[in-house]
Amino acid sequence: MDPSVATAFRSHPLFQSLSEEELGTLAGHAQSKRCPAGAYVFRESQPRRAFGVLVKGRVQIVKGFNGRPQVLHLLTEGESFGEGSLLDDYPHSTSGIVTEDAEIVEIPRDAVARIAGENPQLYGKLVTAAAQVISSRLRYANALLSGRGSGYLSGELRTEHDLLGERQLSVDLYYGVQTLRATENFPITGIPVSQYPHLIHALAAIKEAAALANKELELLPGDVADAIVRACREIRDGGLHAQFVVDVVQGGAGTSTNMNANEVIANRALELMGRRKGEYEHVHPNNHVNLSQSTNDVYPTALKLATHWGIDGLVLALGELRDAFFAKGTEFADVLKMGRTQLQDAVPMTLGQEFNAFAVTIGEDMDRLREAAALIRETNMGATAIGTGINSDPRYAALVCERLSEITQLELKTAPDLIEATADTGAFVQVSGVLKRVAVKLSKICNDLRLLSSGPRTGLNEINLPPMQPGSSIMPGKVNPVIPEVVNQVCFQVVGNDLTITMAAEAGQLQLNVFEPVIGFNLFQSTDMLTRAAIVLRERCIVGITANRERLRQMVEHSIGLVTALVPYIGYERSTEVALEALQTGSGVWDLICSKGWISRDDLDKILSPERMTRPQPMPHPVES
Repeated sequence: MDPSVATAFRSHPLFQSLSEEELGTLAGHAQSKRCPAGAYVFRESQPRRAFGVLVKGRVQIVKGFNGRPQVLHLLTEGESFGEGSLLDDYPHSTSGIVTEDAEIVEIPRDAVARIAGENPQLYGKLVTAAAQVISSRLRYANALLSGRGSGYLSGELRTEHDLLGERQLSVDLYYGVQTLRATENFPITGIPVSQYPHLIHALAAIKEAAALANKELELLPGDVADAIVRACREIRDGGLHAQFVVDVVQGGAGTSTNMNANEVIANRALELMGRRKGEYEHVHPNNHVNLSQSTNDVYPTALKLATHWGIDGLVLALGELRDAFFAKGTEFADVLKMGRTQLQDAVPMTLGQEFNAFAVTIGEDMDRLREAAALIRETNMGATAIGTGINSDPRYAALVCERLSEITQLELKTAPDLIEATADTGAFVQVSGVLKRVAVKLSKICNDLRLLSSGPRTGLNEINLPPMQPGSSIMPGKVNPVIPEVVNQVCFQVVGNDLTITMAAEAGQLQLNVFEPVIGFNLFQSTDMLTRAAIVLRERCIVGITANRERLRQMVEHSIGLVTALVPYIGYERSTEVALEALQTGSGVWDLICSKGWISRDDLDKILSPERMTRPQPMPHPVES
């Protein structure tokens, strides 16, 4: 047996169940080859022709032909490729490019076929081993397709255990057995927690604060605490987010999300300490990363931090939208129009006043959001399981809150009663209620924009929304108000989310609300969608709105609503008489008043000027009868 081949096969996890005789048989079918840098070991869409083990050098696994291919993984010495060729010749889904002169040991596909015929027992072991690797990669591919991760898994596996038994995972994964079980148990939304970066940042901040507090209390060895802190900071800087793969909606009150964080942080900390993933005797997900904590204080605190940051982003987006409405208010300050109540003519106003009102109502909601954010700066960290603080130092709660405030730059405080705070989700209900308020008012604004722009020939047609796309597959020339329409739909969703949050909060029982995952999911969705909707509405609609000034002027002159401004001068009875005559004859109020000689044209021009009709004025006394 070639010593280099034997060494490569004997040390590879795929062949650990083989006897020396079987290894010899396998090695007898193997071939060694050298590949220079730049060579392809295999190509995407090429039939699988061999199983290989990299003995020396580096091989880059890439996806895609054109432009800049996506680099998925870098094969290093001892890693394998082409396990599927032990089963069939189905084409490769990636390419392998040598980046550093490589030495490879391969078993060609035709040799595998000979082994299957000559030594079925050996072939059965190979197939079983290959199936384990392929199964692991399929799980990872599923995570990739659902947005839960990206990359390429080597064939090497590690074994982890929990109270339910042992499971195998790829050595490339940072999450562990409890996360793996959660991905299998909760294929609910297809949305992993990694879709919400604020939540991942919050979890990492909490774990970092806990490690710092535990180190200061001399509960956690300094080297372990330092490694955990470094891992957390990498995650807060954007690293390893793809390893947070559990579904955002899950059973267990958020335990799967907490353990996903614990496992990823523990395994990264192990690497930073020069250890291999899974060597939990050195850094353990529960004993070290989760020290002095429970899901029941970590998870709701993470939801609060993530929601707070989401609110900050929403307030910023709403502020820019408010400013856009104010800008239009200034632009349209001299444009007189008819106001309407119950969809009927009311009294005159300016288009600028209408747009200013939109801006003011958005500003009010920004204030309410800031008030709601203050409620979620109170946390239950230190409560552990139910609020009694079991398994934590008496000094821990205050210390971890202090460290978490420093990390997040938020003025956090510990709830006065941790048992109440652990069971209560009222702050989430309050925030959701304000989000619903924002949605309701934003949707009303969009309804108004659609009405004001309706037509263009047979509707109000007072304003023009910027055309964004053709509006019909059958009606040429039709352009629809698609931006207000999509914002309306966002708002409907937020209102529905509020009902879900309300029901989930009400359904909590005794010392814990187990439905916080769906509360968090709906809060995140509402804040994210409203933020994007505000940005889209501003950039793709409001800034491009124009006024149909001539149309607005004509409607004012022909509206019977003008008579309201004349009541202080000619009285209610005469004003009613003019209004009825205008309706019956189709004449304008302006012309009828002049023809009756009740008011001179010069005085009428002053009374009906935009300045006098759109703001309070001194009343004439006594009122003419």
